[in-house]
Amino acid sequence: MVKFFYKKFKELTTAELHDIFALRAEVFVVEQDCVYQDIDGKDQASIHVLGVEEGKIIAYARILERGLSYKGHSAIGRIVVSESFRSRKIGHKLVAFTIEATKKTYPKTPIKISAQAHLKFFYKEHKFQITGQPYLEDGIPHVGMVLLEC
Repeated sequence: MVKFFYKKFKELTTAELHDIFALRAEVFVVEQDCVYQDIDGKDQASIHVLGVEEGKIIAYARILERGLSYKGHSAIGRIVVSESFRSRKIGHKLVAFTIEATKKTYPKTPIKISAQAHLKFFYKEHKFQITGQPYLEDGIPHVGMVLLEC
């Protein structure tokens, strides 16, 4: 069973950091065939949500404080679940946990995400609403979405 928890960057072990980068590369670079600059200078200021099962990080997201990615909003980004675990609805559990962690960490701060466009209905199930027009981010169609409740 997957267990979720979160840590500040300085609290991560080197093994956890390695596994986070490996998971992000596994999905975003290899599986989605997207060459992009993953290490963007925001990890040090982020809260890192880890989903761990049997000692392995299988799900991950990061929480960014207000203004780090979007003016006036905190943000959730790099939301990822290892492909072999997606059939178990772990993505929904990850997003729900991350929303609650974001609200706890940055209370009364609106939450924004940049969602891959094909996942907009997934995020709508978590009460995110599309804002603005679709756009390309790293060659993949995305939409801005804001959480309706804070």
